[in-house]
Amino acid sequence: AHVSAAIEILDDLARRRRPAADALKDWGIAHRFAGSKDRAAIASLVFDALRKRASAAFVMGDDTSRAIMLGALREARGFDAEAIAALCFGERHAPAPLSDDERHRLATAALDAAPDHMRGDYPEWLSERFDAAFGARAAEEGAALAARAPVDLRVNILKCSREQALEKLAHLAPKPTPLSPIGLRIDIGQGRGPALTAETAYLKGLVELQDEASQLAALLCAAAPGEQVLDLCAGGGGKTLALAAQMHNRGQIYAHDSDARRLAPIHERLERAGARNVQVRAPRGNADVLADLDARCDLVAIDAPCTGTGAWRRHPDAKWRLAPGALELRLKEQRQLLAKAARFVKPGGRLAYVTCSVLRDENEDQVAAFLDGHPEFAALSAEEMAEKAGLPDLARFASPHGPGIRLSPASSGTDGFYVCVMVRR
Repeated sequence: AHVSAAIEILDDLARRRRPAADALKDWGIAHRFAGSKDRAAIASLVFDALRKRASAAFVMGDDTSRAIMLGALREARGFDAEAIAALCFGERHAPAPLSDDERHRLATAALDAAPDHMRGDYPEWLSERFDAAFGARAAEEGAALAARAPVDLRVNILKCSREQALEKLAHLAPKPTPLSPIGLRIDIGQGRGPALTAETAYLKGLVELQDEASQLAALLCAAAPGEQVLDLCAGGGGKTLALAAQMHNRGQIYAHDSDARRLAPIHERLERAGARNVQVRAPRGNADVLADLDARCDLVAIDAPCTGTGAWRRHPDAKWRLAPGALELRLKEQRQLLAKAARFVKPGGRLAYVTCSVLRDENEDQVAAFLDGHPEFAALSAEEMAEKAGLPDLARFASPHGPGIRLSPASSGTDGFYVCVMVRR
């Protein structure tokens, strides 16, 4: 019955091209008899099918919702043909029995001859860009982006140490993150993740949900106590909170976003975290709310709006809704933000450019274009960035395509992120 429901929801997504969360919510409203465990199991199947949509379609030789779901049971869950056949018997809401062709394909089909974009489960129109970013490893990197992500937490060092947080959350069996000195990782396997926002440690502000790559991006900004810092794309405040902790509540952070609605959650989060050195500068019509910061900032951080290709492990439906036009829009926004940010950096100050994208267009290419037009800025090497952050091991993730550091699930075990720090001469 769970498999049948998942196929029904995949049909809806194919028709209406909308976020999977919306389709799942509507299905739940229309099927109120389904309990929370049923809904969670169905959601898990849907997201597994979206993770493996291309490889599953190749295995089955068809891209119908049924074919994708059956193929995903093999590719994502590791079920063999007999186990899948046992779920498909056509009675009591079960899917129709397997055809001879379906059974044969599930038993014998291999991905060896599949194109990279199918083996890596990413849209075909991004093939050239994945090749440009990863070369011969494109399919491997895509497959890693199609896997499930663990749950990562950032320890709020304003309130506790990592050792204390490990003790507080011992019942969830967390482990220290391999790269971030302030991270914890909870492996959820195939199951449903814990309700972390209901945990006492979260409610008291001891930990925040934040992928290890995002933690590292904030650490690479190397914000120091006493500095003047502008978080130009603060959104809900994740990076702002991380920077405030690095600065031990000393100095000043100005949190700004062009959309006041995105900033709205930051106030409650700041209070919970005990961050007291943050001024929220929300937009006010046509007023220049940052005019007093011209050439005054030691650090300007741009957590740039991007395609989110590096976060596909957490949002597998997003990759199939991404269109070339969306990329062009993001590239334009990024260029505008970099140009805007330059005015706030004081001589000797730093401009940190961060994306959760793996595409060169949004990363190294944007930095190169900015540096060409702003000769007063120079990019730090990966070694310099890592050394200044006190994390010299991160230099091994130096981008092969220009300045900056690249992280990805296949290379670093994190979400896909890009970080480049530039200094104003």
